Amino acid sequence: MTGYIDPTKEVFAQFRALDRPGPIHMLNLIRLREQAAYADGRVASGLEAYKAYGRETAPIFRRLGGRQVWIGRPELMLIGPQDGERWDIAFIAEYPSVQAFVDMLRDPVYREAVKHRQAAVADSRLLRLKPFAPGAGFGEEG
Repeated sequence: MTGYIDPTKEVFAQFRALDRPGPIHMLNLIRLREQAAYADGRVASGLEAYKAYGRETAPIFRRLGGRQVWIGRPELMLIGPQDGERWDIAFIAEYPSVQAFVDMLRDPVYREAVKHRQAAVADSRLLRLKPFAPGAGFGEEG
């Protein structure tokens, strides 16, 4: 089974077309490979490769106004498929705008560093969210 690693050109075009003022949140669900799959054959665990991706891209992410809003380690799928949907890392990244996210992907240092993510990740989901102020009850906006 091949996992989802990078967006398709068609979906990325939809992402760009859905421009609006204000921040975006990106929910990341990541399943790591046990051993990273580098094209040049270097040896590292999936976690080591993903950490290298984080180290090398963090300065770009911060420079563009990004911040990590939340991070956690999934422990149990209480509601949902019990096989196939296993995640090692879950986090929400905030970008001040759609353009900030696009600028990160176009940055030459980022484009070089993304090889670590591609080597590290067996499968992923990336869900764009429009943030709201939370309300008092489940599913309520403030």
